[in-house]
Amino acid sequence: MSRSAVDVPPKGGFSFDLCRRNDMLAKKGLQPPSFLKTGTTIVGLIFQDGVILGADTRATEGPIVADKNCEKIHYMAPNIYCCGAGTAADTEAVTDMVSSQLQLHRYHTGRESRVVTALTLLKKHLFNYQGHVSAALVLGGVDITGPHLHTIYPHGSTDTLPFATMGSGSLAAMAMFESKYKEGLTREEGVNLVVEAICSGIFNDLGSGSNVDVCVITKGHKEYLRNHLLPNPRTFVNPKGFSFPKKTEVLLTKITPLKEKVEVIEGGDAMEE
Repeated sequence: MSRSAVDVPPKGGFSFDLCRRNDMLAKKGLQPPSFLKTGTTIVGLIFQDGVILGADTRATEGPIVADKNCEKIHYMAPNIYCCGAGTAADTEAVTDMVSSQLQLHRYHTGRESRVVTALTLLKKHLFNYQGHVSAALVLGGVDITGPHLHTIYPHGSTDTLPFATMGSGSLAAMAMFESKYKEGLTREEGVNLVVEAICSGIFNDLGSGSNVDVCVITKGHKEYLRNHLLPNPRTFVNPKGFSFPKKTEVLLTKITPLKEKVEVIEGGDAMEE
């Protein structure tokens, strides 16, 4: 073996050993675990002053609603935010990682982060993992070159669009955008259209639900409207509140006496317990 081959450190990156192992086991007849279906509706559009992002707030574990008020619009930089669909842990991890890299870049340069920088870091990371990081993203922000909106797929491919939807409720939301979007929307018109698109996903997709979050980004300003709309109020709750008995009913009482135990202490008398 040559000296150069010994001195060169191993290349980093994702190891596909387990992927090949799982494929081999599946071919031998082992039934692999099924994937949990994820559900989300996330959208974004460009209006006359900037970018508006929107998301529902339902987090699911297969058929179970795990969280009714989950935050799916993630902070990337003061002028950049990112909606995430897919596995919640993956969307949180990848956006937090890139957000920290953008912060370090701002410390080093003293300049505002650009949306294309965040886009490049996100798609490079996802492409390296070949779709095994389940994060589908809608990235929006405003920088020195104006408003930008991008979609990033789990395999690393990207789109640059005036309006975009992703997640299991994306088709219902896209129907609203394709029928009502126009260039030069005002802030009020843009927010109303985003809310309508998210509500379309909430009411037509079982994986989407609960409330509507909206983030409006303009030059030098952002407005995060958490729970901007609550289209599914809990109408079944007793208005007087729930009343619970203060004591639990005792169904059975059974006393089992302990056996007497005699312990002999060395150099002393016996002691009973």
